[in-house]
Amino acid sequence: MPSHRLAKINSDVVREISEIIFSDARDELLKTITITAARVSKDLSYAKIYFTSLSDMDHTSLVKEVNEASSFIRTELASRLNLRHTPELEFVYDDSIAYANRIENIIKEINADE
Repeated sequence: MPSHRLAKINSDVVREISEIIFSDARDELLKTITITAARVSKDLSYAKIYFTSLSDMDHTSLVKEVNEASSFIRTELASRLNLRHTPELEFVYDDSIAYANRIENIIKEINADE
């Protein structure tokens, strides 16, 4: 499958899951998460969904809670995307934003010391 097709599927998955969480989810915990990326396998059987959250909940507990809702999200995703098979979803906490903020703070401290 051409890589541009897979990139389009990745962006469609991010958009649709974000919409499902925003409009269809009843769980308030789900409404605190933001989908940052999706990585769908080449055979479209599996997808890692990366997310961040504004919740103060422990990351491992948060990942567990979101993965428990993955069957609901996958069912909704199947009705919205025109794919032969809907991939199995695994949600993974994306700590890249927090990591970038730490680096930015370190750079600010270094510049403030000069």
